[in-house]
Amino acid sequence: MDGNIARSGEDKLIARYFAPMAGAAGLALKDDAALLTPPVGTDLVVTVDTVVSTVHFFADDPPDAIAEKALGVNLSDIAAKGATPLGFVMALSLPDNWREDWLAQFADGLAKASTNGACPLMGGDTTRAAGPLSISITVFGSVPTGTMVRRTTAMPGDLIAVSGTIGDAALGLKIRSAPEREWAGGLSEKDYSHLLGRYLRPQPRLVLAEALRRHASSAMDVSDGLIGDCSKLLQASGVSGRLQIENVPLSPAAHVAIGFNPGLLGDAVTGGDDYEILFTLPPDRLEDMIKDARAVSCPITVIGEVGKGDEPLTVTLRGERFLTRAGSFSHF
Repeated sequence: MDGNIARSGEDKLIARYFAPMAGAAGLALKDDAALLTPPVGTDLVVTVDTVVSTVHFFADDPPDAIAEKALGVNLSDIAAKGATPLGFVMALSLPDNWREDWLAQFADGLAKASTNGACPLMGGDTTRAAGPLSISITVFGSVPTGTMVRRTTAMPGDLIAVSGTIGDAALGLKIRSAPEREWAGGLSEKDYSHLLGRYLRPQPRLVLAEALRRHASSAMDVSDGLIGDCSKLLQASGVSGRLQIENVPLSPAAHVAIGFNPGLLGDAVTGGDDYEILFTLPPDRLEDMIKDARAVSCPITVIGEVGKGDEPLTVTLRGERFLTRAGSFSHF
């Protein structure tokens, strides 16, 4: 606990806003630690991400959306490993100018994301700091023993596929940062809201976890840009590969935006915050993967193939080399 928040004040905030969403492992948030017993016959999967104001979100984004993003980015990592969430812990560092009405809305968004992800709160720490708002969340999940889908196991001959649609969040970020953009003015209200919503509120693909365990040879979530993240996966596996940009799935809203400004295609395939699942699989598993993905209403699309050797990823658009300024977002 930080000395800037009195113990009684911190306890009241926890009891009012966070204890209601605590699961059994959280012990009603009245202890100094959680007590987690993984299901018999499973491995524990753990991931942690921190989101910071002005780096990962705008300071005046809706508080509930900030909370949904903070938990959602971690749930996306859990999904990519083929895991089932068990619960999460959170370290919340509030800026000096925090307000209780803001915290109430934040807690509402966190509760929504927790419920939708079947991932209860197990504990954490609430503090006040002189710096910007910072939220660090660790999510615990489980997989049947030995079945976690790794990033390092793509094989030559595998297909490269991705869930959902790519680039919506990158275009939504452009709208969020400069609503007056000329191409944004040509979007319908529905398309505008779709792109902005995909940036503000990630949609972790937890429904694909079981299918990934059954069929994928490797996987990771797309958080820093499709091209850059595909390069990371292939490098981690010690293989090469080719991406065909014309096959990358785009939403109707993204198609409209790119129709107004074709240069946005590069932003769509290199921008972050998609939180879709990028994965590889043997060709003979594709039909079953499509069937399982369709059963949970989460489409997948083949966008390339894995090759031998360790050459850099080749990216083409209708047979021609597709060049971009950067492959992905980087913090450094």
